[in-house]
Amino acid sequence: MNNLPKKMTAVVNHGPENFKIEKVDTPLPEKEELILSMKYCGICASDIKAYFGADRFWGGEDPFIKTPVIPGHEFVGEVAALGEDAKDRFNVELGDKAVAEPLVPCGKCLLCRKGKYWMCEEHNIYGFKGNKTNGGMAEYIKIKANSKVYKLPDGFPDEKMGALIEPFANGLHAVKQGNIEFDDVVVLAGAGSIGLSMVQFISLKTPKKLIVLDLDNARLKLAKELGADICLNPGEDDVVGRVKKMTEGYGCDIFIEGTGSPEGVKLGLEMLRRAGTMVEFSVFSEKTDVDWSVISVKKELNIKGAHLTPYTYPPVIDLFERSIIKGDQVITHTFSLEEFEKAIETAKTDRSIKVLIHP
Repeated sequence: MNNLPKKMTAVVNHGPENFKIEKVDTPLPEKEELILSMKYCGICASDIKAYFGADRFWGGEDPFIKTPVIPGHEFVGEVAALGEDAKDRFNVELGDKAVAEPLVPCGKCLLCRKGKYWMCEEHNIYGFKGNKTNGGMAEYIKIKANSKVYKLPDGFPDEKMGALIEPFANGLHAVKQGNIEFDDVVVLAGAGSIGLSMVQFISLKTPKKLIVLDLDNARLKLAKELGADICLNPGEDDVVGRVKKMTEGYGCDIFIEGTGSPEGVKLGLEMLRRAGTMVEFSVFSEKTDVDWSVISVKKELNIKGAHLTPYTYPPVIDLFERSIIKGDQVITHTFSLEEFEKAIETAKTDRSIKVLIHP
């Protein structure tokens, strides 16, 4: 028994630049499923690239996005309805504030069986795979039985921060992939919302030096406030020369790429010392061509990928609860569902960092 309305308002993705505000059926929970009433949903860089038709999402015979689908995977909501056994499965009650990881693992494929659920072969992510996993840019979202759900503690600072848990959890995973040590010089390229979370996580690792690169000086200023030691603008500085000068000509120990630009990859390969580590986090709109001999013969680099949020939601929630990390400066704009197109246009500009939808 539930009190959900028969219809709800949602953003529906029908194809590139064909997202519409519609009235659709409100989802109902089946066994071991729950329904969240949406509070906030963030717009990710991948949402922007999907909206404007990036081949990464729409290309090939089996495109990653299946339409029609409600977008949105950075969400926080209130438990509005519980299917049979969902209360015990997810350890939540009606009225609890909760979040869910973006990926719904199948639990059956090779990667899931090996415990690497975030690399699930089916890869059903909220907001991308049609009716299988509709997302959070709606009044309600159905959370599937295999989802990883986390109740927000009573001491959690602000509902809006709940929408930052997913991007910040991505940032934490990328930082963990770098295996940062006390004597490392770390360069982070990209000071968007996830990059600014990485600034804070890297600072907690207390490396010898944290250098942040971005083309936006306002974002660099915020990165400095959140823990960066040095901020450089590649459009204004010889950043490779500056980093090498700071490291006796060797280059940085760790380079984390979070720009989504091919130039960020090239900078990292040039800036790293021999036997250094590069963490590649971004989703690219276009292919990147590099000299692979730099990775092998010239420098024997360690190349690490970083994808999604494995085992990082609990620590991010804890760090927010204890006010060790900050998110209020990262959120720059909030729009209603009906203002979705304005929200997308704002999110793709340099004057925004994190844009939220508030149903």
